[in-house]
Amino acid sequence: MNNVTFAATAVIGALLALGTAAQAQECERGDLDARFCDTDGDLIADIPTDEAQLQDPDTLIFAYTPVEDPAVYETAWADFLAHLESETGKSVQFFPVQSNAAQIEAMRSGRLHIAGFNTGSNPLAVNCAGFRPFTIMAAPDGSFGYEMEIITYPDSGITEIEDLKGKEVAFTAPTSNSGFKAPSAILKADYGMEAETDFTPVFSGKHDNSVLGVANKDYPAAAIANSVMTRMIERDVVSADQIVSIYKSETFPTTGYGVVNNLTPELQESIRNAFFNFDWEGTSLQEEFEKNGEGQFIEINYKDYWDVIRKIDEANGVSYACQ
Repeated sequence: MNNVTFAATAVIGALLALGTAAQAQECERGDLDARFCDTDGDLIADIPTDEAQLQDPDTLIFAYTPVEDPAVYETAWADFLAHLESETGKSVQFFPVQSNAAQIEAMRSGRLHIAGFNTGSNPLAVNCAGFRPFTIMAAPDGSFGYEMEIITYPDSGITEIEDLKGKEVAFTAPTSNSGFKAPSAILKADYGMEAETDFTPVFSGKHDNSVLGVANKDYPAAAIANSVMTRMIERDVVSADQIVSIYKSETFPTTGYGVVNNLTPELQESIRNAFFNFDWEGTSLQEEFEKNGEGQFIEINYKDYWDVIRKIDEANGVSYACQ
């Protein structure tokens, strides 16, 4: 087992050990944890039918995927969270998470109710924490998504994928789609290149760390989500002339937003409504995310929109077994 495979397995294994064990239910569940049921075959956890298992907390906890400085996004989400309070009649708190593992653990253990999980973390959140994604951000014309890019810096000596051989390549985290799983599958399938054999993998922790690392010449190359890079360039964190892209993937779904499955049906419906009736115009959310061309929430379903991501996981040998 190479070091990258071992790192991915270790992170996933740690996630599966988190949370309090619950009695397995006798029901259809597919890849879901034994705590959950999927009787309608939509691949996400059903809302419990036993009222004793439902939550209706006075304070709702919201967390955005940990791709950049949490303080920036606490400000960006402020207007939306005020709207969410108005729609639900609940207090809402922003929870700054530092890693994908911490975010999934928080939902699995009952400390996180509403979240945006990054593309690659969605399957683990769905299967191991009862996450029910129902929306993503999209442009005003309805288009959505981002691409994985492999980047380097000018005069690095790297002009094509084959030039990565023998060099260090930065990834973000083993649970990230664009930061690890997609580039690993693409490099192996399309170029016959494997970690440790053809290049040396390192993990930066976050997409912004990888972008900054390349811009500052700390890493010769990195696999990143270009939506993150675009926002960093817009904020002048890095400049476009510090980056050279040598690969761009097909379009993937962006961060998926949703709720934990055991909130009451009424509360889940009011949260959904808050996303879909939010007026972006003039808000802090618009100010941040219009940099990436986004301006609305559109309805999605996990089964269809994450099909390509599950296929990438399958190619990488990732299992969603949670026990």
